[in-house]
Amino acid sequence: MIKCYRASGLLMLALAGCAAPPQTPTLQREVGQLNRQLQTLTAQALALEQQNTLNSHSTHGVYLLPDAKTSAILQSNIGKLSISLSHIEPEANGTQALLHVRLLEGAALPSFHAQLDWGQIDPVSNKPLPSETQTQQLTLDAALLPKTEAVFGVRLSGVTPEQLGFVRLHQVETTAPQCKKKSLPQQGFSSRLS
Repeated sequence: MIKCYRASGLLMLALAGCAAPPQTPTLQREVGQLNRQLQTLTAQALALEQQNTLNSHSTHGVYLLPDAKTSAILQSNIGKLSISLSHIEPEANGTQALLHVRLLEGAALPSFHAQLDWGQIDPVSNKPLPSETQTQQLTLDAALLPKTEAVFGVRLSGVTPEQLGFVRLHQVETTAPQCKKKSLPQQGFSSRLS
């Protein structure tokens, strides 16, 4: 019997020495980080679904939702374009961001102009609020060297980054090259009628 107690005591001592110390604070911190990542991914997935829904109902133009953090494709008069937003930051009068416009068909971007709308999304209908929508014109002049991508620094006044629900690019049209007209010398023509 004494041997049995010694063996159990030694076994308990060995098991106690092998047991890892409790790591509750580390585990709680990791679970908290995973929960935040899950919330971020869930919000991104919902925004992407909402962006796809808006674009499926849009016949002209393309919607970008900042929370979706992805590009959208626009079939325009100048070709198939990939449109995306980045570097969305607050500024004194609203929000500033970079709008990337990339031609997917390999050719160089021609000079063009387009309309950019932005505003808030109605939380009930998940559609843009027309009364809160603002607009600006974008223009890309012909580049000296051909390029397939243009980056526009845009100022989206009236909304903070947290309030910015959507950006919409539409009415993309090529800009006719501006040619300087040379004045030709005036020549007098006379016609004789017989």
